[in-house]
Amino acid sequence: MATYARIKRTDEVRAQRAKKMKNKYMEFQKAALIGFLILMAACTKGQKQGQDTEAAIPVTIQQVDDGFQLYRNGEPYFIKGARILGNKYMDKVAEYGGNSIRIGYSQNENVMEVLDEAHSRGLTVMFGLPFKAEREGFDYDDPETVGEQQGLMKEIVNTYKAHPAILLWAIGNELDHIPGNEDYNLKMWDAVNEVAKMIHEEDSAHPAMTVIGTGGMEKLKDLIERCPDLDLLGVNSYADIGKIPEWLRQYSWDRPYSVTEWGVSGHWEVPKTKWGVAIEESSTEKASIYHEKYSNVIASDPWCIGSYVFLWTSNRQETTHTWYNMFHDDGTEKGTVEVMQYVWSGAWPDNKSPRLDSLTIEGMFAKDNIALEPKGIYSATVIAHDPDHDILEYEWELVQENKEFGAYAGQGETKPQVAEGAIKDRIDNGQTVKFEVPDASGDNYRLFVYVYDGKGKVAVANIPFHVN
Repeated sequence: MATYARIKRTDEVRAQRAKKMKNKYMEFQKAALIGFLILMAACTKGQKQGQDTEAAIPVTIQQVDDGFQLYRNGEPYFIKGARILGNKYMDKVAEYGGNSIRIGYSQNENVMEVLDEAHSRGLTVMFGLPFKAEREGFDYDDPETVGEQQGLMKEIVNTYKAHPAILLWAIGNELDHIPGNEDYNLKMWDAVNEVAKMIHEEDSAHPAMTVIGTGGMEKLKDLIERCPDLDLLGVNSYADIGKIPEWLRQYSWDRPYSVTEWGVSGHWEVPKTKWGVAIEESSTEKASIYHEKYSNVIASDPWCIGSYVFLWTSNRQETTHTWYNMFHDDGTEKGTVEVMQYVWSGAWPDNKSPRLDSLTIEGMFAKDNIALEPKGIYSATVIAHDPDHDILEYEWELVQENKEFGAYAGQGETKPQVAEGAIKDRIDNGQTVKFEVPDASGDNYRLFVYVYDGKGKVAVANIPFHVN
């Protein structure tokens, strides 16, 4: 989920990188294969039982008028999907009018259990195949490892293809992205196309796609040339989602697409303080952004066959613990959830989330580059209201800014330490608080506020500051 440049790699540079990555990948491949075999043994019985009573539901794509239409079992099907982690909050996708989830294959999860639950709730699944990127140590100049990966993809497809929840196969995710905007090996696309051909041979019921991020969209030329067997394209996009239709037409992409990740502005796309801290939008601002993006692109472009909103969970730490999660860590729902309920079902929920109007420290906003003194006592105020006139409750938390960030998609990040005892006084039922700045010169902190309506909804915001 990153915007990045794309530069073709020379043979010499590829060879040097491959040598460094080879040992790392071989260790990973061995562990992945062992995990896969264990998982296959564990789920074979359930998978065979499912095939005895259920059959794959055919999915096709047809060109119609000036766009494309996805069909499932012969009926038009527009993807109203969410990217989930495991099966958390899967029930609410169906309850709120969604019809599909996006999952990534993991040897640490019972995939069959997730597929079964999705099917029982009337949901389909975009199944992400664990096709490895170079950032994970994979060497696409090594025919042996490429062949082993192709074989693993075939095993996975044949294991799950008969499940009635399967909608699409996704071959990898943002394969051309290497942290640091390094170049990538074009042979990767050749390997993607071989898997797409294999899917057509082994499973005629489900289309094949790969997923790219935005930025460096000239890569579409290589995809068109090297991946003729892809049925559609998945695009992950955040602040630049509005440019997708133009990009695809500019580079003569002639197949449909799904927006496979979308939502808030990415942490790399927003304004920063002069100390380099990304300024996060409030959950109320995010809700408005979700509504606008869905209406202007996903629901409007005839080439788009649907989308998977990001991220339908509460347990992802990336830059902050609130940036991408659509649910709070206690399961309460932010405004972005009710927006999806509306665009999926056409109806707003009876109870709406609180609206957060502003958050300030001593009258200053995040963009004012707030610098505070160590051990100083300061006031912070949130102004919020509830559309249903519910009585609001306020919770505050002072959290140190992360000093080490995951190289890709928040991998390895955890919520930083909370400054215990920092909140010294609560005024006006907690709308204003007095807090003490830690004795940590040169560090950065975020003051978070959570506004609850007492009926399962919450508004969230934070304001960063620097300790002088």
